[in-house]
Amino acid sequence: MIKVINSNNKNYLNKLNSLLEKRRSGKKIDTQIVTKILKDIKKNKTKALLKYEKKFSKNKNIKSTNNEINKAIRRLDPKVKKALDFAYNKILNFHKKQLKNLKNISYKDKFNNKLEYKVVPIEKIGIYTPSGLPTSLLMTAVLAKISKVKKIVLATPKTNGQLNPGIMYVAKKIGISSILNCGGAQAIGSLAYIEKCNKIVGAGNSWVAEAKRQLSGKIVGTESMNAGESEICVIADKNTNINQIVSSLISQSEHGYGSQSILITKDQKVMDKVKKEIPKALKNLPRKKIATKSIRDNCILIKAKNDKDIINISNLCAPEHLEINVRNYLKYSKSIFNAGSIMCGENSAMVFTDFGVVGINHCLPTHGSSRYSSGLNINEFIKKISVVTLSKLGVEKITNHAITLSEFEAMAAHTQSIKSRIRSN
Repeated sequence: MIKVINSNNKNYLNKLNSLLEKRRSGKKIDTQIVTKILKDIKKNKTKALLKYEKKFSKNKNIKSTNNEINKAIRRLDPKVKKALDFAYNKILNFHKKQLKNLKNISYKDKFNNKLEYKVVPIEKIGIYTPSGLPTSLLMTAVLAKISKVKKIVLATPKTNGQLNPGIMYVAKKIGISSILNCGGAQAIGSLAYIEKCNKIVGAGNSWVAEAKRQLSGKIVGTESMNAGESEICVIADKNTNINQIVSSLISQSEHGYGSQSILITKDQKVMDKVKKEIPKALKNLPRKKIATKSIRDNCILIKAKNDKDIINISNLCAPEHLEINVRNYLKYSKSIFNAGSIMCGENSAMVFTDFGVVGINHCLPTHGSSRYSSGLNINEFIKKISVVTLSKLGVEKITNHAITLSEFEAMAAHTQSIKSRIRSN
């Protein structure tokens, strides 16, 4: 049942928070199963990976030959190839511009100490791509390529028991030579323990997310954001086209059962019309079952008292996708700070960004994590290393301050180490 909230009600924020938190807690899975899978793969490597792939996916072939990959690519519709090429170039051009802010720093201070800050790519990146979603691979692998990552390993499950031609085409176009045909927690385990990747990126189901959570910061790095089920929030007014509102809400709901769709408006008539039209729009949808459950469980229509409430509610929701479908969108966009991506005006539908044809990344923070993190960007594929070369004069000038602070913090060994440098100089 679609939830309705009115900001005129005294406890509306408590109700909204409760609904958001309930959904953010996510689907409960047995974390011990994930732990068992990861331990098994750590110990038994490929033997364990094959065991779980046979069990969960009836897959007996983890690595495909070049001939099999090329055969899959030949099945791909030329129109799809052309569209993927178009998206590739848009994503490449947008993210290349991020490199301008990633320059090495090198200078000498007045004591002739040389201070450097160098940008280097992460050596080996593991990418997880869900079955049948080549645009998701574009969003991750293109950035790895731009960042000059030396080795990219792809893990992706087969689609209906076959190599997905779109994913194989993108992988070949980008130059990914190492491809694992596997999914779930076992795929993440293989990237960490068999392939020994330094970092794993890419969204997946609850099992994938849990495996990444258990390994993150221990064995490998993962994205700084929470990449979970899709979310959209639409801000609309009396002039907004109702079909546009409904189609935007439903478009994200068909991603998965845990997807969330939220409408915020000051106009009661807009709310009433949207509530009436959503069931009609769901009727003939191929993914009707998924979208209907998603709408029933996680769709919220919010009647706001004024513009201030609209802004506050949007920032509280901190959605992955935000559409501001009003003519004067600047009155909202300039005050909204919590969102993965913002689309402004009636022409700017979020669905365009889902497929890469705009160029921005669709791997975005969910579950409220846009309050503290950004969408996938070049920074996830590089490291920044400090390099220091101290001069004799530099040591003389900083020593007393260093000793003072080491003694204040009761670090006696630090003090001795500092003094040893004085003696050696």
